[in-house]
Amino acid sequence: MSSPSDSGHDHQLSPSTPDPAPRRILVAHRLPLRAEPNPDAPHGFDFSLDCDALPFQLSRGLPSPVVFVGTLPPAAAASIAESDDLAAYLLERFSCLPVLLTTQLHADFYDGFCKHYMWPMLHYLLPFTGSYGSGSVLPFKDKLYRAFLTANTQFADRVLELLNPTEDLVFIHDYHLWALPTFLRHKSPRARIGFFLHSPFPSSELFNAVPVRKDILRSLLNADLVGFQTYDYARHFISSCSRILGAEKRTSHGYIGIEYYGRTVLVRTLSVGVDMDQLRGVLPSPETATKAKEIAHKYKGYKLMLGVDDIDLFKGIGLKLLAMEKLLESRPDLRGNVVLVQINNPPRSLGPDIDEIRAEVLAIRDRINTRFGFPGHDPVVLIDGAIPMHDKAAFYASADVCIVNAVRDGLNRTPYIYTVCRQEGPIVNSLPGVPRQSGVILSEFVGCSPSMSGAIRVNPWNVDDVAEAMQSALRMKETDRRLRQETHYKYVSTHDVAYWARSFHQDLLMACEHHSSMVVVNIGLAMSFRVLALGPDFQKLLPEHIHPAYCKTGNRLILLDYDGTLMPQELINKAPSQELIRILNELCSDPKNTVFLVSGRGKDELAKWFAPCERLGISAEHGYFTRWSRDSSWESCKLVIDLDWKDIALPVMKHYTDLTDGSSIEVKETSLVWRYEEADPDFGPCQAKELQDHLQSVLANEPVCVKSGHKIVELNPQGVGKGVAVDNLVSAMGARGNFPDFILCVGDDRSDEEMFAATTTGMKKHALAETVEIFPCTVGNKPSSAKYYLDEPSDVVKMLQGLIKLSTQQPAASRSRVSFE
Repeated sequence: MSSPSDSGHDHQLSPSTPDPAPRRILVAHRLPLRAEPNPDAPHGFDFSLDCDALPFQLSRGLPSPVVFVGTLPPAAAASIAESDDLAAYLLERFSCLPVLLTTQLHADFYDGFCKHYMWPMLHYLLPFTGSYGSGSVLPFKDKLYRAFLTANTQFADRVLELLNPTEDLVFIHDYHLWALPTFLRHKSPRARIGFFLHSPFPSSELFNAVPVRKDILRSLLNADLVGFQTYDYARHFISSCSRILGAEKRTSHGYIGIEYYGRTVLVRTLSVGVDMDQLRGVLPSPETATKAKEIAHKYKGYKLMLGVDDIDLFKGIGLKLLAMEKLLESRPDLRGNVVLVQINNPPRSLGPDIDEIRAEVLAIRDRINTRFGFPGHDPVVLIDGAIPMHDKAAFYASADVCIVNAVRDGLNRTPYIYTVCRQEGPIVNSLPGVPRQSGVILSEFVGCSPSMSGAIRVNPWNVDDVAEAMQSALRMKETDRRLRQETHYKYVSTHDVAYWARSFHQDLLMACEHHSSMVVVNIGLAMSFRVLALGPDFQKLLPEHIHPAYCKTGNRLILLDYDGTLMPQELINKAPSQELIRILNELCSDPKNTVFLVSGRGKDELAKWFAPCERLGISAEHGYFTRWSRDSSWESCKLVIDLDWKDIALPVMKHYTDLTDGSSIEVKETSLVWRYEEADPDFGPCQAKELQDHLQSVLANEPVCVKSGHKIVELNPQGVGKGVAVDNLVSAMGARGNFPDFILCVGDDRSDEEMFAATTTGMKKHALAETVEIFPCTVGNKPSSAKYYLDEPSDVVKMLQGLIKLSTQQPAASRSRVSFE
C-alpha cells in the first residue's frame, strides 16, 4: 500500500501553458472517422468525420470540447504505423486521438478475446456450449487476455496524454475497454471516469465462470459511474459484485451505489436513444423520398414487415424466418399478401460462425420462397450487406411492422429508428395531417424492450409465439396502431442520444463531487489495483498520533468493541485467545487506564469468556448491563424496560429464519438478533430488509428500536445503545471528580458509530477540558464519523501492544486506581 496521495496524474502540458477548457474525453474501440485511400494524401488516406458512427452520436449533448480516443478505421489501421504527425493532425482537425495497435495485437485483442470470448459470455454463451465446435466461442486463453490488457494499457496512455484529472471527464464505452478504468485510476487516482456497457451483463451464476472475474469487476468499480441499458443488467452486475467481491449496495434518493473501499460507485440505468439530428437530416432528403416511392411501387398491395439486424449469433434472424414460415403455414389467407424484408448489416467480426449463420438464413429463405412464393412474389426478401442510410430510412418509413427478434441484445435502437421514420419520414399515399401508425414486435431480451411499452413483446425462442405476434400486428386496428405510435414517438423523441449524453454527464459530475476533498491511498498491483478513499480529516491511526497523548495523560478511558474489532468477523470460534486475554490484562494493569469492552453480546457469554480479566470493565448488550470489574456486580440502565415486544417479534423472526437458509436467531436478555452471515449474498440482505420492514410495522407502538448492522438485524429497547453506554461511563467517572483526559474508542460496526459520536460531539455536555485527547477509530476503511481508522483487528491488537509498552516504560502512577464499585 502506498502512502496517501493528494495529487493525480500530471497531464501533459508545460507549466507555462494555461490549462485548456475542461474536456469530455470519449473513449471507444473505433474513432468516428472515415478513411478513403489516397496515395497523394500525407498519410495515404483522406480522413473525414463519420456522423453515423456511434461514438460521434454519443457525443451529442456533451459540452464542448469533446475529444475522441480510439483506433483508426480498419483499412487505415492496417496500413499506418505509429506517427506523431498523424496523431497531431487528427487531434487538431477532428478532435480525434488515435491509438495505433499492431495488426497482430488488434487481432488478438478484438477478434480473439473481445469478440470470441467476452462478447459471447456477455450474451450468455460459454465455451462448453454447442457453438464451441464451430469456433464462435473460444475458451479463455492467457495469451488473448494479455493482449486485451496490453491494448487497454495503450488506450490509457493516450488518454493520459490529454487528461487534466481535476477538470476533464472520461467516458469509456463498452466491454472492449473493460480494463481501462483500472489503468487510468492507477496513474490518475482523481480521474473522473464513467463507464457505459452497451452489451448485456449476464447473471452472476454465468459470470462466476469467468477466470478473471475479480479483475473485471474491480476495473468497473475503479470507475465513478457505471451505466447499463436496463435494470436487469445493472442488477446482475450488483449481484456479481456482492457475491464475488463482497461489495455492498446502497440506495439514496432513488440512486443505486456500490460501496467500495470508501468510495460509492454510482450505478445507472439509461437506455441510449437515437440521433434525432442525424435522422432529421436524412428523412427529408430527395434520395429518401425516391427510395420510398420505389418501395411503395414494388410492394403495392402487400403488408410489409421489416427486420434490420447485424449478422451474429444472437440476433435471431433464423428464428424470425422460421416464425414467418409458421405464419404462412397457419394462415393461408396471408400468402401472397405479406412480405418480410430482412436487411442484414455487415458483420463486425468475421469467422466460421458468421458463415454458418449466413448459410442457415439463406437456406430458410429459399425454403420459404419455394413453398409459398410464385412468379413475381417472394415472401422473404433478403438484403445482405451495407446499404445507404437513405435507403434504410425509406424501408423503415414504409414498413407496416418492424420485428426485432434477438435472443439477447444490449444496445439495439432499431425500434427507436423505426418509430422516428414512421413519424417523420416519407410515407407514400399518406394524407397530410393524418396521424401516423406503426407496429413493433420486440424480443423481451433486448435492451430497449422496457422503453417500448406499446410493442408486442415475444420470446424469440418460441416460434409459434412470434408467428402469432406477426399475425396480431398485421391485424391490429388502426386506432391501436396510432396510439402505440404516439406513445413510442413521445418517448423516443424526448429520450434521444443527446438526452442520454446529458443525463450520463450530469450523473458523472454528481458521482465525482467529493473528489477534491478525498485523500486516496493506492492498494494492489496490476488488475488488483484500487484506491482507498478517505475523507479529508480521516486518517490511519499511527503511533505518532496516539503515543504522545497517551504518555502525557493520567486518566485514560479505553473503549473497545469486540466482534470485528478485537476478533475477526470471519472466525467461527469467537472466544478470545489466551494472547488477547494477556494483552487486556496488561492494559488494565496500568492504574491510569480504565478499560471497557463495549459489545452487543450477552453479559453471561462475555463474563464467561473474560473471567481471567480481573480489572476489565464490560458493557454488554449495547450498554444495558455494565460492570466495572470482574468482582463488581452487574448494573442495568435506569430505564424501565418492557420486554413484552419479544413475544411479538420472535414468531416473525422465526418465520424469516425458516425461509432463509444460513440465518439464525440470537436471544439475549434484553434484545434479539437475526443473523444472516451464512445466507446467500443476494437473498440474505433482501430478507433482512423485508424482516426489518416487517418488524418496524408490527412493533410500531412498542418501546423497541429495529436496527440493521453487519449481516444482522437487531432489536434493542428504546434508550439503549453504545452511545448512551459511553455517556454513562463518562458521567460516572466525572461524578467522582475524575473525568478522563484521554479517550480511545475503537469499533467496526454501525452500532459503534454511536460510540464515536458520544466521544466527540457528545462530550461537549460534560465539563471536559478542551485539552482532552480523543481518538475515535473505526476498523476497516468505510464511511464513518470516526477521525481515525485501522485496517483490521490485528492492527488494533498491535496498537494496544504499543500502548502497553509505553506504560511499562513510565514510572508507576502515584495515585491509586479509582474504584466505582
